[in-house]
Amino acid sequence: MRARPTAALALLTIVAALGACTNNKKTDDESGVDTNRQATGAIASDPKDSMGPAADVPGATKGGTITIIRQSKISHLDPQRTYSFAGLNASQLFSRRLTTFKDDGQGHVTLVGDLATTPGTDVNKDCKTWQYTVKDGVKFEDGTPITAKDIAYGIARSFDLSLTGGPTYIQEWLADTPQYDTKFDFKNNKSALPPGLSVPDDMTLKFTFNKAHCDLPFAASLPATAPVPAAKDTGTQYDAKPVSSGPYRIAKNEAGTQITFERNTSWDPATDAVRHQYPDTFVWQFGPDPVTQTNRIIADSGADQTAVSWEGVDSSLISKVMTDQTLKSRVIQAPTPQHYTLTINNQRVTDLKVRQALNYAVDRDGLIKALGGSSLAAPVTTLMPPSTIGWKNYDAYPAGKNGDPAKAKELLGGTEKELVLAFEDDALGQTTSTFLKGNLEKAGFKITLKAIPADSFLDETKKKDNPWDVYIGSWGADWPSGAAILPVLYDGRAIKADGSNNGASYLNAPALNAEFDRVLAMPTDQQGAEWAKLDEKIMREYAPVVPLYVQVTTTVHGSKADGFFIDSIFGNVSFVNAYVKQ
Repeated sequence: MRARPTAALALLTIVAALGACTNNKKTDDESGVDTNRQATGAIASDPKDSMGPAADVPGATKGGTITIIRQSKISHLDPQRTYSFAGLNASQLFSRRLTTFKDDGQGHVTLVGDLATTPGTDVNKDCKTWQYTVKDGVKFEDGTPITAKDIAYGIARSFDLSLTGGPTYIQEWLADTPQYDTKFDFKNNKSALPPGLSVPDDMTLKFTFNKAHCDLPFAASLPATAPVPAAKDTGTQYDAKPVSSGPYRIAKNEAGTQITFERNTSWDPATDAVRHQYPDTFVWQFGPDPVTQTNRIIADSGADQTAVSWEGVDSSLISKVMTDQTLKSRVIQAPTPQHYTLTINNQRVTDLKVRQALNYAVDRDGLIKALGGSSLAAPVTTLMPPSTIGWKNYDAYPAGKNGDPAKAKELLGGTEKELVLAFEDDALGQTTSTFLKGNLEKAGFKITLKAIPADSFLDETKKKDNPWDVYIGSWGADWPSGAAILPVLYDGRAIKADGSNNGASYLNAPALNAEFDRVLAMPTDQQGAEWAKLDEKIMREYAPVVPLYVQVTTTVHGSKADGFFIDSIFGNVSFVNAYVKQ
């Protein structure tokens, strides 16, 4: 295998291209959303960049409570199971990783060491052997020092298939197979480590891969590398109250209702280049729908003066919010890399013509209007979002802005095709599924809707034998490269009985799987154009999903809260700089 370039070059290449590839244009109702925002970045080469304390936020003061209002509970708090956007952003409060992104909220990011002193050392300059040194002074919430063994144990437990939900990059790379559980049985070897992972001493962690993996520093920024004290691992019950390594700890978890975080007195800001500890407490409050969230925060009364809406401004209120000048200073708005699809279960919908008919049938313009307009979404016909390096625009099934029902019916051969469409039972899922049902039935389909609880939707659709034909899916790349999108979602070798990270499309084409291997073996700076070609090939030859839109985030916060921004990696509200105005 050809060696890939260093991670430093990979990050510079990837991040410099963010935004530069998009051809989205601002329209009158976007209220100044800069969908052409140029993003830049670097990888920290000086260990000082990975040390704290994080730069002070101008005007920030200590004290008070920040409330995050969300309709449904967070799927998982267990760091090895965390993969939802809410979970990823919430985990920044209490769960540190080997690396993390320092983000200014304007698209400028730097990969730094988090628990580690640097983003990683490519020992032999071939991306096969990586070494990390743990920082002095990092501790669990009880004051116990965090060691390399604790981080290694966290990674080892991610091999346990009963702990489903989290990313699987590192497991697959260490095992050298998507069926990583066949190489290491955590349940029966809890004191052992998976192949390729070693702990030379208390402060050193070493990864040894059979193949080059220059993306490890990026994958290490996901909470799968969070430390877990073995003595306090309660398996699936660890979800309720994982041990903190960050600036906040879980004080109270009222299942499905509210989670209260309080300051972790064992967190040392001198070790942390990213996070602050301004508020006394953070409260995640679950239940209110987006309309209620928005109206409460607009009203700006009591505790809502220091609250922020997680779901963002409801579509029915977007015009009101964007035209109210008194709210201007409280609105946060930015484009995101989050990509939505009508995902097709390729095990159940095996006829390519049916999948192509679905692509012709969809009325993207109508869907975006139903969602609230271009202040909230932009149409897309590609598998990768425009912010991806090497992205190339194309439309494999040109049907105009509103779809082509006649072409869809032609492909169906004049027969009515019955499909079950599963969706999350939140406001977004209900709006999207209702619109798509009406849209698709005009094109010759008969659609039965099936609501799935939002907090279990990912787990249920990732079960290989799930009984649904299509579902509304979304994906935000873990870093802005096709490597974090196409093979993750469409490599059939990653399909498992439970916990599949194959994007729930269950596409498994050996020729395509080989293409993933071919591109991943190329130097990173040559991969962009190849991912773009493969993007189009997948859509034309397999049509495994219907690309729908990319999200624009627009949310609002109370008058006595500040420091929020839309993070550049996942496109959701970040809390690392949040504070209460005193």
